Amino acid sequence: MRFADHDTIFAYSGAVLRQQSDEAVTMTLFRSPWPTSQIDKFATSNADLLILIGRILLAWVFVGSAYGALTNFSGSVGYFRSLNLPMPQLFTAITVLLEILISVGLILGIGTRYCAILVLLFVVAATAIAHRYWEYPAGAQQIGQYNNFLKNISILGGALLILVTGGGRLSLDRRLAG
Repeated sequence: MRFADHDTIFAYSGAVLRQQSDEAVTMTLFRSPWPTSQIDKFATSNADLLILIGRILLAWVFVGSAYGALTNFSGSVGYFRSLNLPMPQLFTAITVLLEILISVGLILGIGTRYCAILVLLFVVAATAIAHRYWEYPAGAQQIGQYNNFLKNISILGGALLILVTGGGRLSLDRRLAG
């Protein structure tokens, strides 16, 4: 059976899917085997730039959070103290360090898939610790925590996509790989 889009032909033989060229190997991650729309063509022809933009946008929340914690360290410590966490100063310092590491890794595209895994672990932990909206009484605080919970779910989705795509061509991962 043969599937064709405008640039790539896949040959299906039993359980083996073979790409017909080296370029096809790269592009099959982003292509559908069916005829494509203009949006599909735009996305596939600009995939590397879009992955870079996606990495930067995903990192932005960590850049902002780290900056806020660094410029108001005592406020961050106070927030963690209000959550009854042990050693809130150490917890704040570790959190800022992780947010900086995640930001740099995602923006530069170095250790990108490892950064995606770190984002997944960090955000799951942050959500479980700090955004338990169901523990708040109905009202503004619960709504705020619920919105943070939903934001974190979206971040998890972005991290999963980065885990799948990797850093793309516009990353230090690609440059270092040769």
